[in-house]
Amino acid sequence: MSQRDDSKPAKHPWWSYGHVWLVIAGPLVVVVASFITYYLAAHGQDPVLMQSSVDSYASTPEARTTLAPAMQARNHATTGALPGPNSKK
Repeated sequence: MSQRDDSKPAKHPWWSYGHVWLVIAGPLVVVVASFITYYLAAHGQDPVLMQSSVDSYASTPEARTTLAPAMQARNHATTGALPGPNSKK
């Protein structure tokens, strides 16, 4: 009496299974995203300003008004003190 053994799965190549691609896709997406991030960081740099050009820009009247929030935030981060009502000149 011979019985057929149908309990063994059919042999397929590893790439034909969907869960294998699910496992491979996660790290692959991370690697691709890291290369994109590196490219953006390397090619999207802000220009370096010399200190004299920053000082000459900051001395103009329109720059004082546009830089005021940034200067207040910098001073607050350094000292921890909030600007008072009569701190504006």
